[in-house]
Amino acid sequence: MTLMRPTAARSDTLLSTWRVTSDDGTEVTVRLPDDAMLRAGRDPEASGGAETGWFRGGDYDYVTQWSAPHGDGEVVLVFEGVQGDADVTVNGEKVGTVRSGYTETELTITEVVRRGEVNDIRVIVHHRDQPAERWYPGSGLYRPVHVVTRPLTHFGTDSVRVTTTEIEGARAGVRVDVRMSGEAPASTRVTARLTANGETVAQGLLHGASGAIHLDVTDPRPWSADTPFRYELLVTAETDDDVLDEWRSRVGLRTVSVDAQQGLRINGKRVLLAGACIHHDNGLLGAATHRAAEYRRIRILKDAGFNAIRSAHNPLSRDLLDACDELGMYVLDELADYWFVRKSRFDHSDRFRDTWRHDADALIAKDRNYASVIMYASGNEIPETATAAGVELSREITEHFHTTDPTRPVTVAINLFLNAMVSMNASPYSAKGDRSEEAMAGSTEANVMINHIGRLMSVVSRLPRADRASREAFATVDVAGYNYGIARYKGDAQRYPHRVILGSETLPSDVAKAWRLAQEIPAVIGDFVWAGWEYLGEAGVAVWVPGKKAGLAKPYPYVVAGPGMFDLTGRPDASLRLAQAAWGVLDAPVITVRPLDRAGQPYVRSAWRVTDAVESWSWRGSEGKRAEITVYSTADEIELVVGDRSIGRRRAGRNTEFRFSFTTQWESGTVRAIAYRDGTEVSRSELSSASDDVSVQLRPEANTLLADGDDLAFVHVELADADGVVEMLDDDHVDVEVSGPAELVGFGTANPAPVDSFLSARTTTYRGRALAIVRSTGETGEVRITARSRHRGETTVTLRAISSDASVSHEAPRLA
Repeated sequence: MTLMRPTAARSDTLLSTWRVTSDDGTEVTVRLPDDAMLRAGRDPEASGGAETGWFRGGDYDYVTQWSAPHGDGEVVLVFEGVQGDADVTVNGEKVGTVRSGYTETELTITEVVRRGEVNDIRVIVHHRDQPAERWYPGSGLYRPVHVVTRPLTHFGTDSVRVTTTEIEGARAGVRVDVRMSGEAPASTRVTARLTANGETVAQGLLHGASGAIHLDVTDPRPWSADTPFRYELLVTAETDDDVLDEWRSRVGLRTVSVDAQQGLRINGKRVLLAGACIHHDNGLLGAATHRAAEYRRIRILKDAGFNAIRSAHNPLSRDLLDACDELGMYVLDELADYWFVRKSRFDHSDRFRDTWRHDADALIAKDRNYASVIMYASGNEIPETATAAGVELSREITEHFHTTDPTRPVTVAINLFLNAMVSMNASPYSAKGDRSEEAMAGSTEANVMINHIGRLMSVVSRLPRADRASREAFATVDVAGYNYGIARYKGDAQRYPHRVILGSETLPSDVAKAWRLAQEIPAVIGDFVWAGWEYLGEAGVAVWVPGKKAGLAKPYPYVVAGPGMFDLTGRPDASLRLAQAAWGVLDAPVITVRPLDRAGQPYVRSAWRVTDAVESWSWRGSEGKRAEITVYSTADEIELVVGDRSIGRRRAGRNTEFRFSFTTQWESGTVRAIAYRDGTEVSRSELSSASDDVSVQLRPEANTLLADGDDLAFVHVELADADGVVEMLDDDHVDVEVSGPAELVGFGTANPAPVDSFLSARTTTYRGRALAIVRSTGETGEVRITARSRHRGETTVTLRAISSDASVSHEAPRLA
């Protein structure tokens, strides 16, 4: 018997620690992921203006070292994402460039690496010119950077492709396509072994270094958002006495199909998408893609009732996709926010025609083996889709996606109102990418009109002109993505019986109506609300502000956009409750109250917010003020009781979009909502005002922290009484101190117009709350977090940093 030698040398090393020099001469040492734009700070004169949340751009010089192992084989640098065009050198020799903030880039450095020695790696990032996007982009090495060593004959990027060909009752078919790189011996054979909980469920063999392996799986456990079960797949290439290389991953078995008669089907069963549009930033962490933050976001969204996310408007991170696969969340991954028409002054629309194929290929290579990714989007609110050139490009992009990955449908998100404007030459833009001109007004102009003329947008979207300006582009894709176009669903489903309709972007106030239409019309497969999670940039577009007149964007120091169903700290907004009632996941009534410190003031509202109300009855000093109360519930009737006094009963339900409105004078104590169905009480809820013993309190989301150098702990800072009731009108300065094997990496609030930096250890609470984010430094031990309020005392909480060998809910990153 011949003993096989171990697998040839393969390693995947995260390059974590870097020295960064900013263009102002400042030098710091950082651990990736790093968002240099947070350090650049904010300024009312920042060139990006409200679009970037008044953060400055900048150029950055990143330097690190890597000790290369001895041996031969291929060595590559993998950048999961760099914000800003970047030049990369190894040992002083240029090895390539990175020119997209969201496209994973692999640079071969085999010829310049010094084996067995320390190698110098340098990345110079150019990101001074802003605005480069229509929202906050971040700067620098904001996603992980790896150095990967592979055997001479190996599985490279996208060289193992897993497809579930069928799921029929007690059987599933799986095809594993392999294509090895390098010179493979004639005796090479490749085996694929699928296991579940350590037991082999299917195995297949391929003679040769490329081809397809077919696996038959009995009694399969299909992946879905409800049951996200994944198998382990091990693919091994070997000769008679050598293991050449191995590839392993967790994979879900699932099929996707869609048509206008049966809608979207996952594993043969109809699914309606209750979706959230999300941007790429992580709030107080800026754009930095921390794995634990990505998992937290998906976990919170799923617990709230969402089953899908749309990557608005660029490819998602691997960490977020890992979370979606593991926790169960459908994904619509989007290629771009612009094509060849410029939307912001320094975007790269001028080179889109030359780069989109490469970027699409990189997107597909990253997404291909994720069961959670069920659809691609070629673009968002692309005004050129109203033109012949744009329609032709849409056809080309769709065909490219179909050829490269025929397993997933493709959509394009079209703002029908915007396309109608373009067809009337009402939206001036530059198709030449000439940065000497002003950036196009297209999407921004449409958004201004949506905000100011409200429902007239629905009228315009129903006009024959809007249909003519979109139908040719819709004919180029599998699924027609409607941004703010629910008024067309019924008519278009009849006019175009083969068209599949997706609400790719919907106003929060329209969620209940959109969900009802999705339930009634087979061709409508779901809805994505704008937005599921609060984001930085587009400052103030959805914030309700005092006064009688306001522009779409708001002045410094506004930083958030404002439409999030979860705020910057991860707390639910009142607008979420409308969606939850529509989805049928609201078990008890939810009481919301418009801020009492704003009672009686005129306010400029936004179409992207249902309300500015919050879930609190704690408004110290507001006795006698008019309280506007809205209760969300799926019940037939709601009775509101303030103290021992019944304010009255209201009838509502589906026809009134699950909202019950009351007005009364505020008084301290309690307010209760009692829900009735068919005259019988079915549930109740209660809010209380805070007592006088308010103090600063710390409430961690978990009491342990993984000591891996990357894990995060999220600790809520609250000014609350002994019962945990937070006071809305008693804000204070709070300082946070962290000791032990962890460091503070983010501290701030949901305030739409903060003055404190998220990198500071001091902040001013907003509505009695703040959030501290702590990162492991890699050692085990006790982590002490102390909060000191200027007027409300101090408190300390202790977390345990536990061994990285411990079981956690999110798995280690992986690259093929």
